[in-house]
Amino acid sequence: MKQIAYYFWRDLIRWSRSRASVISSLVMPAAWLIFVGLALPIRFTDNYLEFITPGILVMTVYMTSLQGGALILFDKILGYFNKFLALPAPRETLLLGKIFFVTFRGLVQATIILILAIILGAKPFSPAGLLQTYLLLFLLGMLFSCIASTIALYLGDHDSYAAVNSMISMPLFFTSSALMPYDKMPAWLSIPAHLNPLSFAIDGIREAAAGVFPWVQICGLSAALCLVLVIAVVLFRRITV
Repeated sequence: MKQIAYYFWRDLIRWSRSRASVISSLVMPAAWLIFVGLALPIRFTDNYLEFITPGILVMTVYMTSLQGGALILFDKILGYFNKFLALPAPRETLLLGKIFFVTFRGLVQATIILILAIILGAKPFSPAGLLQTYLLLFLLGMLFSCIASTIALYLGDHDSYAAVNSMISMPLFFTSSALMPYDKMPAWLSIPAHLNPLSFAIDGIREAAAGVFPWVQICGLSAALCLVLVIAVVLFRRITV
């Protein structure tokens, strides 16, 4: 854990010095809250902002996680990656340090979006619901950070990674339950929405906000994370040999 903490702290310092990156990453989710949550005349709920807030929180963590692979690519381009691999610390600590940092960054940004949503009129979470919400966001952030880091290792260049990132980011969000409930979706969209990991997190946050413990969603995301994390570590060792 000590070696993981060093890599985590390094990326945290670099991120804290980039104010433009911090602010720009909050623009899109904040715009969704304001221009979609407040402006659209939705009829299936009295408070669409409150309905869409879990989806925007998930989108914030999800989009941040997908950008995590860029950290590995930049280290490779700048020549730090091979130097880190030459250190006596286990190789996977580099991967895990970045995954934990990217997830932490997503949680910080989600916190700001949650505060903004409450200011705009969303109902505050109970203490228990808030803890369950952060647990779901943590599991989702770790899951997609693992996926993004593995994709970045395989592709090897920033342009290809950005193209793949753009290809999967918004389609996966729009095929989730973020914008509408399942019974309002077209039949062809309802099936992939139920299987979408983003929907697991979104539905879990909505259940937590309603006072129901989302054990199904937590168990599902935990199982997916364990599987993907093992695959990511194994592939990382093979690629970096």
